[in-house]
Amino acid sequence: MTYLPVGKLCYEFDRKEPPRVRIAPGARLVVDSEDAFSGQIRTEDDRRDKSKVPYSNPMNGPIYVEGAEPGDSLAVTIHSIEPTLGKCFTRIGDPRQLSEWLGTDCPHGTHVCEISGGFIHWSGTIKIPYAPMLGCIGTAPDWGVPSTGPAGPHGGNMDLVEVCPGSTLHLPVCVPGGMLYLGDAHAAMGHGELSANGLEMPARSDITVGLLKRTIPSPRIVTPTEIVTVGTGYHTERAIAYAYAQLILWLEADYGIPRWKGFDLLTHVGRISIGYYAVGTVGAKIERRYISNS
Repeated sequence: MTYLPVGKLCYEFDRKEPPRVRIAPGARLVVDSEDAFSGQIRTEDDRRDKSKVPYSNPMNGPIYVEGAEPGDSLAVTIHSIEPTLGKCFTRIGDPRQLSEWLGTDCPHGTHVCEISGGFIHWSGTIKIPYAPMLGCIGTAPDWGVPSTGPAGPHGGNMDLVEVCPGSTLHLPVCVPGGMLYLGDAHAAMGHGELSANGLEMPARSDITVGLLKRTIPSPRIVTPTEIVTVGTGYHTERAIAYAYAQLILWLEADYGIPRWKGFDLLTHVGRISIGYYAVGTVGAKIERRYISNS
């Protein structure tokens, strides 16, 4: 098994960055990543200082997959995500659109929580179930260099809770090797990620990276119980429409459900998952029990 320790912190999905490692398709590897605050918060006295580290969501990578060519897709199966410090960190960030109702006198509010016994110990009376996920994961596009701020067809800062242990994330390959990056692990996160951060943690992710000779237009997620398509953009309505359209086309291509039947079915049983609300990332999904016999 290949081990990839934290190295240079990457804040862009850059196809020109030298690979940290080259692997064969189907290889299993363990990847360490720094938290979204770039390690600036370790105690409740610490503060996120963007004058020193202006960017967020550092990633490890890129990982070069031998034989991956444009038009293929990577299948990243997440086996586990474990905290490397036994703690997670959060802060009250800019309330942005919520300021209209909440005001702008938002405190910094650094908060450190122990992780133990399958729980995040938020306070003496509140325990949150440990439910880790990767907020930022994707491949390098063949044009442009997107940052770890937004999401896009390559993946990116999707912040979807379904990118978690037990799931397989499918990502488009746009450049030779795919150039896979990942990071921004959360111990847990509510839908919408209101204050622009989850329960952030440096983490160790155990993954297998497969290669499929199949073209997909944007990320897809297969969980033990659902299939999910991803749409993103600054207008959430369009992201929802795009994600559902891609899910309908997936049902038609792989499950033999004609598109208008799929459109009808999803009207009644479709569900959505929301990533960071300010960038409008949406997962449209259907439980696999509805399509297993299609």
